[in-house]
Amino acid sequence: MSEEFTAFQKQGTWSLVPPPINRTILGNRWTFRTKLNTDGTLDRHKARLVAQGFNQVFGIDYKETFSPVAKMSTIRIMLTISLHRNWPVL
Repeated sequence: MSEEFTAFQKQGTWSLVPPPINRTILGNRWTFRTKLNTDGTLDRHKARLVAQGFNQVFGIDYKETFSPVAKMSTIRIMLTISLHRNWPVL
């Protein structure tokens, strides 16, 4: 947990702010996982801090749930098409 928390601080992924008025404050929970090597031996213990988003209310705490994510296979296809058609890739 301390390694994960230190990573949060180094990356600047969050900052402590006062709680908003008339909004639900989400709790959080640490989840733990044991990572194994391909031969089954212990590689490391992994900890993640996750928000308990099930306490949110649509229209009050959030308005949309879309999160754009591209799969690596889609990126490869787009780059291949761009290469064959001489399209610039920005």
